[in-house]
Amino acid sequence: MAKTFLITGVSSGFGRALAEAALSDGHAVAGTVRNDADKQGFQALGRGAHAVLLDVTDTEAIAPAVADIESRLGVIDVLVNNAGYGHEGILEESSMDDLRRQFEVNVFGAVAMIQAVLPSMRKRRAGHILNITSMGGIMTLPGLSYYHGSKFALEGISESLGKEVKELGIKVTAVEPGSFRTDWAGRSMVRAARSIGDYDAIIDPIRKRRMELSGKQVGDPRKAALAMLKVALSADPPAHLLLGSDAVRLVDEKMKSLQAELDAWKGVSLSTDVA
Repeated sequence: MAKTFLITGVSSGFGRALAEAALSDGHAVAGTVRNDADKQGFQALGRGAHAVLLDVTDTEAIAPAVADIESRLGVIDVLVNNAGYGHEGILEESSMDDLRRQFEVNVFGAVAMIQAVLPSMRKRRAGHILNITSMGGIMTLPGLSYYHGSKFALEGISESLGKEVKELGIKVTAVEPGSFRTDWAGRSMVRAARSIGDYDAIIDPIRKRRMELSGKQVGDPRKAALAMLKVALSADPPAHLLLGSDAVRLVDEKMKSLQAELDAWKGVSLSTDVA
């Protein structure tokens, strides 16, 4: 049965790949874009493609936009929070405004989208919310503290939300991609200026390697889109979905490291209860 998807950020990357996969499968897609050129480009994909001019940081505009989509296309079956970007920078060298902007896009916009679709989903006792987080919502690398903070936040929100709405027939999945051939490490990344020499050995090689590998990552966005579409249409979807061999490897390493640390300090942890 054809469904209606609402996907944020469909001009490129995962959002565009998923929109194209859903359209090819016969579904309708309302996709958010931020300018007229992207609007025309998206709607050129076919009659099922409906572009919506919306900046997810304009949270006051989100509920009216969702209401307009529902009045024109009917109920939204699947919300995909894809819009986001990466901030690369040493924490001490990055401003508080950088941090606020990262959370405005990656977290606050996503939550506002969820709040806008939940009333209808709750009424119908049906719906699926996919939040595209990152393997960086579980494991971390130096130089991405703001980005990791935003993705850890969206991971926690997704998991808790899933428990809140499960008995209401609404499903929630956090999608955690590894490195894919999108614009994330290229034009979609904001890089803080360097100013403190003590961090040169930590961040400079990582920044250089990330820029060199942009467009050469192991992950295929089209294959990721097919995997996400499969989950979106599943009657029993997972709460978490890793995408990519690097995501599986790095998250597995993180979980083993965390378990080892928990075991090593278990005695101290247990010593704090009231006698």
